Order: sequence, then C-alpha cells, then structure tokens
Amino acid sequence: MWVQDRAAVRLTGRPYRPGLPAELRRRLIHVVAEKAEDALFALEEGLRCRDLAFVIGELTGNPKALDFTASRRLSLAAEKHGVPLWLVRLDAERDLSSARMRWDVRAAASPPPRWNAAAPGNPSWRAELFRARAHALGEWILRDDGRSLVAAPPHSVGVAAAAGDRPLASG
Repeated sequence: MWVQDRAAVRLTGRPYRPGLPAELRRRLIHVVAEKAEDALFALEEGLRCRDLAFVIGELTGNPKALDFTASRRLSLAAEKHGVPLWLVRLDAERDLSSARMRWDVRAAASPPPRWNAAAPGNPSWRAELFRARAHALGEWILRDDGRSLVAAPPHSVGVAAAAGDRPLASG
C-alpha cells in the first residue's frame, strides 16, 4: 500500500507501476489523500491489515497532524501487526518522531560513466543515518550500479567499486 498526500503527488508523481518488480505491479494499492490527517488515517488502517507486504507513506512538509503522538501510533501499529512502514517526508525539517531509524537522503553527484564521458553517470544519493537505536550513525553514498544498490563511505565518491563498498540489495 502506497499512501501520498496531494502535495506529494504534485512533487514526486504517482508510483510508476511498470517500474515496480513484476510481483508487485498488480498488487499495489495506491491512495491519494487530500490532507495529512487523511493520509495518516489511511496509513494506520493499512498497517492493521496483515495481508499487506508493506506500507509506504509520502507526506510533504511538517504537517501539524504528524506530531510525536501520531508517529508513535504508526510505529506501534507497524510493530503490533508486523507490517513494515516507510514514511517519506518531502521538504520537511527534522522534528520529533518515534521512528526507530531516521535518514536524511539527498541527491549526490553521479560518478563519471565508464564508457561515455558525455553520458550521465549512475544515480547516486547521500544518505545520513542521524538517529538509530541499534545501529551506528553515519553517512554513505548510495549508487545504483545497474545490478545492485551499493553503499560507500563519502570519501570514496567517484572511486569505482571501492573495497569498502557493500551491496544493499540485489536487483
């Protein structure tokens, strides 16, 4: 289940079904909510449905409805029913949340392409884990090398397949 508020749809667009893994294309439930309150309601209801594989929420800014209490309700529902939740906050400032891990992810410069210097490089992101209860805080450069998502320390940006790189997911 993927829930977006109306402003998130304007900023990022709707999920592109052909770009999803084949097993998810026909199973995706997409919800567009007019207000943050409606999106939070839909997220909580989705988390209570054990038949869902995951719930993604996209909210813009720092809506008053998404206070610490609301984020705690979402965390508790996700834990109680065993449904993973990813809450993406677009154009938002850091504030209180009960999330177990909090990331700040931004675009990063792509490494130069291997064969054609005029071509764009592979997509890259700078990811900072700034709050986590059971993990070391830090910063990484994430890049899609065409086969998997690779994480590298920021100092190795532009170095192809540095020894410290580790795949995060295979595709």
